[in-house]
Amino acid sequence: MIQSNLDCRPLLKINRCQLLCSAALMAFLPIILMASNENSEIIRFEEIAAKAQVRHVHKTRQFPGKKADVLEMFTSGGSSVAVADFNNDGFEDLFVTSSDTGAENRLYKNNGDMTFTDVSEQAGVTGGNDPLSIVADAVWFDYDNDGWRDLLVARFGTPLLYHNEGYGKFKDVTARTGMNRFGNTISAIAFDYDNDGHLDVLFGNYFPPENLIELKDPHVLPNNLDNAVNGGGASLWRGNGDGTFLDVTKKAGLDNQMGWILDAGHADFNNDGHQDIYLAGDYGTDRLYFNNGDGTFRDLTEAAMGFDTKKGMNAETGDFNNDGWMDVYVTNITDEYMKECNMLWQNNGGETFTDVSKETGTCNTLWGWAAKFGDYDNDGWLDIFAVNGLRSASDDNYIPVLVNMITAPGMDFTDVNNWPDIGEMSWSGYQKKKMFRNLGGQAFKEISAAAGVDNNLDGRGLGQGDFDNDGLLDFYQVNANQPALFYRNITQEAGNWIELKLIGSKSNKDAIGARVTLSAGGRTWISEVNGGNGYAGQSTTRLHFGLGSLGSLGSLGSVEIRWPSGQVDKVTVPVNQITTIEEAKGVVSK
Repeated sequence: MIQSNLDCRPLLKINRCQLLCSAALMAFLPIILMASNENSEIIRFEEIAAKAQVRHVHKTRQFPGKKADVLEMFTSGGSSVAVADFNNDGFEDLFVTSSDTGAENRLYKNNGDMTFTDVSEQAGVTGGNDPLSIVADAVWFDYDNDGWRDLLVARFGTPLLYHNEGYGKFKDVTARTGMNRFGNTISAIAFDYDNDGHLDVLFGNYFPPENLIELKDPHVLPNNLDNAVNGGGASLWRGNGDGTFLDVTKKAGLDNQMGWILDAGHADFNNDGHQDIYLAGDYGTDRLYFNNGDGTFRDLTEAAMGFDTKKGMNAETGDFNNDGWMDVYVTNITDEYMKECNMLWQNNGGETFTDVSKETGTCNTLWGWAAKFGDYDNDGWLDIFAVNGLRSASDDNYIPVLVNMITAPGMDFTDVNNWPDIGEMSWSGYQKKKMFRNLGGQAFKEISAAAGVDNNLDGRGLGQGDFDNDGLLDFYQVNANQPALFYRNITQEAGNWIELKLIGSKSNKDAIGARVTLSAGGRTWISEVNGGNGYAGQSTTRLHFGLGSLGSLGSLGSVEIRWPSGQVDKVTVPVNQITTIEEAKGVVSK
């Protein structure tokens, strides 16, 4: 059953606390909450990419040969964004990718006034799209614990690693990483799977390890539309803390699958102090691995949630119902092409999950890509924003043509030559984005039009953060072969909030994997620092909590941080401020 920790906010005109005292009304809770929130859609955004000077235009890779448009379509996911404060000035910056030959990535430095300066050239991070490699994702992480975030660029090829020199410049240290193995990598996360204080890297690999640009064998596409087992799988690289990494995929027990991995997410799902892994698999089942705490993982997919045949695109984690257990939101293809349903995996309090997407109203995001949890009105409940859309072109629809191919007897899906040309046809294009407002942990209401975020571009990744330090979460949306969008949160009458920047000492410096438990007014929230969860988009590592009307006294005295090292700190923090907390030292700045 869905559980809730109800917030009796004075914003609502009816008294939900009184209503819910009746057990008989519990079954009708979603209906009650929708009715009570009809006039409380206060979430608002404005799009400011041009004004902020971050209107980056992504370019997809162009291929040679007669099936170039098919390969371009299958690799058009390489539009990504990574958020971090790379220069330690207190404001979050943006790294944005492109994918075509010679196309340059962009590093935008936050000026502190909601404008940005392009510092890509002087920083030395524009490269990666050489003739035989395609940039697909990026993640910031401090691999050497020197206090400056370094940059990893994942590619259809071999990854690139840039060391942050600390004065606005980066040094390419790829040659010494050891990660020189070719892979068609489309997602990357950084986390400390063994809690040794050094960050590790997990790659999600889409295609099998065949260079698509110099294609020698045309049999590179999925061998089954529902249960493909010829993809690239996942690979885990253990960080040594000095810029070198060791492939521990087999040793860790992650080599038992060859799925078409589109995204990877991590969190401590069973509250044992170790980070677990969720893999979103296209053309087949997702995978859930629990950390044994000894450097290995166990695959509990079947027992925890069962096998699925959906097109997993996104792995985002958060506690949407405030019950103290981390949940997972997965987007799938829910439009006319596949007519699936997303999965909102509610954590049952251990090592099993229940999909409550239909019950909560979060099932449909059309051709889904990235989705993020975020409390956009600071009411104490995590909302969801999801982007969608594959290819917007002419009025001609590719789907009927594709269906004819798929249903043909004896069709070999793996051969790229068997796929019909796309030409100027649209494929699941012009789709409106979806924002779901959390109605108290039991149900969500779709409000994208009212919130001003229902654009119809071909979305891919999302990077989220409080870019102007005003206590409201903003986000940056990247699109395939189209300009990016930058949404500033202008919600009025939002609730109180706190933001926490955590710095590890014995733990990794980024504090990735740290869990914060916040208690106030009889309510409890949890959140964890993650290293790149969500498709093609890394969000801020600062933890943001909305408090609603709580915190009016100016501070909260029950904030507990469980660090990856096992250290537990308890501190008091001010409300409506950004607070820096260092492991074993407590609050070091406000």
